[in-house]
Amino acid sequence: MNNAIEVKNLRKSYDNHEVLKGIEFNVLKGEIFALLGANGSGKTTTLECIEGIRKNDEGSIVINGKMGIQLQSSSLPDHIRAIEAMNLFAKWNKVKLDNQIVLNLGINDFAKKEYHELSIGQKRRLHLGLCLIHNPDIIFLDEPTSGLDVEGRIALHEEIRKLKSIGKTIILASHDMVEVENLCDRIAILKDGKIAFIGTNEDLTKEFGRKCNVSIKTLEGITEYQTENINETILNCINDLNKKNIEILDIKVSRGTLEEHFISISRGED
Repeated sequence: MNNAIEVKNLRKSYDNHEVLKGIEFNVLKGEIFALLGANGSGKTTTLECIEGIRKNDEGSIVINGKMGIQLQSSSLPDHIRAIEAMNLFAKWNKVKLDNQIVLNLGINDFAKKEYHELSIGQKRRLHLGLCLIHNPDIIFLDEPTSGLDVEGRIALHEEIRKLKSIGKTIILASHDMVEVENLCDRIAILKDGKIAFIGTNEDLTKEFGRKCNVSIKTLEGITEYQTENINETILNCINDLNKKNIEILDIKVSRGTLEEHFISISRGED
């Protein structure tokens, strides 16, 4: 079976308000899959239903493998040491602590520090370590690099890629669109309790990137245009600038970023 997760006709309501309206999607084994959505789109409820934290009203969820969940925050006591937390979770899961996890995530560098003493980056590494203790097949990462500096983000991204390379399936929830673009194989975008888009970033660009961004730099500054006809726009700009005897220093053309497409979908724009 190629699917790690199968979601069919998922529905959930709160106080007669339907939050999830028949959501359906599959996550393939070994892929990094992003679930995106603006506040109120149903993203958090979808994840909680899949993770088993919340019960759905209708539909089915099939999980093919063991799950591991790394949350943004933790209820660990302030004075527990990092290595004590790792040993405690290993005991809960009835497994022997794999020291390779401790080494790979650099937890050994702060193993004897108490939880309240850890930096944000160290807490993120510890949370991921706790998630991996029982060797899950499917890993849920909720804003894994939130609050990290550039070096910490790069290091954690490398660990996520390593997990993918050994066949782990990763479900990523993130507000960082650059992170999603760099890491994910496929993307699902929720809007008003429904799947508004699902596919690769290239698919998203083809579907929503009809309008191109044209940026023209001159000594007078940078002028930006949005157009569906690149040739016509650039030629008109060049002719206009030539008439004014203004030298062009640079021209850039792009079909928009994931963030721009995401905003377009969230706003219901065509």
